[in-house]
Parts: sequence; C-alpha cells; structure tokens
Amino acid sequence: MAELYTALRQPLIQGGKGFAQVTSDVCAPMERRPTGLWWTAFLISVAALLLGVVTVAYQIRTGIGTWGLNNTVGWAFDITNFVFWIGIGHAGTLISAILFLFRQKWRTSVNRSAEAMTLFAVMCAGIFPVIHMGRPWLAYWIFPYPNFRGPLWINFRSPLAWDAFAISTYFIISLTFWYVGLIPDLATIRDRAKPGLRRSLFAFFSLGWTGSARIWLRYETVYLLLAGLATPLVVSVHTIVSWDFATSVIPGWHTTILPPYFVAGAIFSGMAMVLTLMIIARKVMGLEDYITLRHVDVMSKLVILTSSMVGLAYMTEFFTALYSGNHYEEFTFLNRAFGPMGWAYWIMLSCNVAIPQLLWSRNIRSRVYLVFVISLLINVGMWFERFVIVVTSLHRDYLPSNWTSYSPTVIEVATLVGSFGLFFSCFLLFCRILPVIAIGEVKAVLSYGKPKEEVSA
Repeated sequence: MAELYTALRQPLIQGGKGFAQVTSDVCAPMERRPTGLWWTAFLISVAALLLGVVTVAYQIRTGIGTWGLNNTVGWAFDITNFVFWIGIGHAGTLISAILFLFRQKWRTSVNRSAEAMTLFAVMCAGIFPVIHMGRPWLAYWIFPYPNFRGPLWINFRSPLAWDAFAISTYFIISLTFWYVGLIPDLATIRDRAKPGLRRSLFAFFSLGWTGSARIWLRYETVYLLLAGLATPLVVSVHTIVSWDFATSVIPGWHTTILPPYFVAGAIFSGMAMVLTLMIIARKVMGLEDYITLRHVDVMSKLVILTSSMVGLAYMTEFFTALYSGNHYEEFTFLNRAFGPMGWAYWIMLSCNVAIPQLLWSRNIRSRVYLVFVISLLINVGMWFERFVIVVTSLHRDYLPSNWTSYSPTVIEVATLVGSFGLFFSCFLLFCRILPVIAIGEVKAVLSYGKPKEEVSA
C-alpha cells in the first residue's frame, strides 16, 4: 500500500529532508563565501550593467538622435525592450499568486525566485520609456500631481499614461507580495545570524516575527488576500500595455486580439525566463533536491500550453487580416512574413511555436540541458515577436513614399545589454543576500508524497 501511495504522489522535495536540513541547505549559500562561478557571473553582469550606464548617460547628454529611429519608425528597440521586460515580469505573479490560489504545491520551490525576477524585470522595463521621452529628468510629469503649470495636465485618455499607473501599481503590489512572503524566512535568518549589523537588519525587516499560531494565522490571511489582489494584475498590466498599440490606426495594431495575445505571450516568455533561472540556480547553488526534475517537467508543460495559445493567436490574426478584405491589413501581415524583415518573423515563429513542441516528449523534458536550451530560444523568439510587432508594422505604412528601413545603432544594442546586466546583477545579489527558496513553504510540503508511516515517524 505504501508503494502504491508513493507511486501515485511523488515527493516534491527529494533526499529525505527534515526541517533542520531544509533551513541549513537554503541558508548555506548566504552564509558561506561566494563561489568562483558566482563571482564570474556577477562580474560579467556588472560589466554589462556599467556598459549600459555609460551608454544611457551618453544618449541623455547627446539626445535620442543616437538611436536609429526615423520619421517612419518612431518606435523600435526602446519599446520592443519595454514590452519584452514587462512580459518577463508576469511569471512571478502567475507562479506565486495564481498557483497559490489553485493550491499547486509544486510552486513552493520556485515562487520566491520568480517573485524577485518580476521586480527586477519591471525595473529593467521602466528604463526604456523614460529614456524614450528624450528628457528623462521630466519623467515625473506623467503623474497627475498639483503643479504650477496652470491647466496643463497629462492626457488621461492616452494608453501611455495608463502604462505608468498600471506598471507602478503592479510593481508596488508585487513588491509587497514578495516582502510579506519573505518575513518568516527573514526571522529564521535573524535567529541564525551572529550579533552585528546583519542580524540587526534582519531583525528590523522581520517585523518582530515570533512564529506563534496567531501570527501564522494572520500571515496566511494577509498572504491569501494579496494573492487575490495580485492575480487580476496578470491580466490588467499587459492588457494595458497592448492598448499602446490597439488604440492606434496603424495596420496590424488596431485589433481586439492584442490584449489576450499580449497576456498569453507575457506569461509564455515569463515562464521561459523562470525555467532559465531555475535551471541555473539548481546547478550553481546545489539545489537539485529542491528544484527537482518534477518542477522542470511541470513548468515545461505550462510552456507547452502558453506556446499553443501564442501559436493560435498568430494564426488568428493572420487569418483575420487575409479574410477581412482590407488591403492594408493583408499587406501588413504578408509583409511581416515575406517582406524585407521577414527573417525576424520566421525566427519568432520557429522559437515560439515550433521549438516548444519538442517539450511534448517526456525524454526531452527529463533532460535539463535540453529544456535550458529551449527556454533560451523562447526568450529570443519572444524578443523578436515584439520587434516584429513594433518595427515591421511601422517601416511600411499607408504611403509607399514614406517607407524606410530601420537598423539599431551600437548605442541601442549596448542599452539592451545593459538592461540584461542590471537584471542578472540584481538576481545574483538576491541569491547571495536572501533565501532563494521559501523555507517555510517548503517545510509545509515535505510530507507530500510520503507514506503515512514515514510521515508519522
């Protein structure tokens, strides 16, 4: 009977861990010296970040004429990168909030890192619209505060203004959700730390946590409420981002499919980035017993689901354009696939639709290095999806006399590299300073999949 029970429900945490062993394993990377591999990755990330800082400083001093933009292609790398990073930030809320509400116990090993990834991705996304303004020191004008400019206010009917409110709200709720989930683990680290500054900081941020039954009850209530509050943001934030395009009159943009299409694509790209980071973390930090092959398998299945949704959206918008009888719409989508930038469209289609279908094979899902390569290719494909939507819809518009091409400058490429440097620098510091895995939540699922005799023992 015990063998049948175990066969039906495989343990989520391997290695026969006890409570004390979980605490020790998760806290070990924070308490020991950084490994050479960590230093190598961190230095590369910081170098990329410094390159981005120098580049951004140069273009602020010189102007956005340093970009490859022109009168026809007024949006390009900047908005492509903005939408890409906002999409990356969606998986944290998906894994933490939605899967928590659906009582998916496997999320406990990956939700902490996914939540942190959300915060860092939103930080990277916020850079590009601010730079695109041309005068980033006046970025605060986007917020409706009492001012001395008379009746001059922002255009509340503009989706660009909605972006500022949606993304700032998303960031604040995600930060609060992440911090509340950290409080029990901060108290654990506080109790293990030696007297000094480190212990004082963890004592301050743990808010006097004692672990009593009353505190746990209130904590779980607050966490549940925050999960319910954060869940609609998965739909609302990227829906509003899609309205930047859908409320325009440009062929290929003004379509009602864009909001669900953007949401599905955001979750798809976010899941791929979570897979990428989790596979790196489980290997570099020795967390194979906590981020197991089952976690990789389940997340791969979610990637298949979202990839199918994105593929359906591709077919739907192409069919609608050809069936509509609108010559401008027909031309826009045929130009995407067979025009001078058709290579970007086929990279997008291959990486986002064709390659993820390999994950239907259990043999591929069980080989972590293959899943890692596929997740990287999906990230590439999702970046090209945003590039295709933005650039190929603009470079050939209604007037053939207005047609022109676009190619990014070194400044734009360096800025993108700098955003990746910021993202990975923050994530690597997070891995060193705070627990990558939710200690308290993992302890709650240690008995999952074990026979009753073993649990009682």
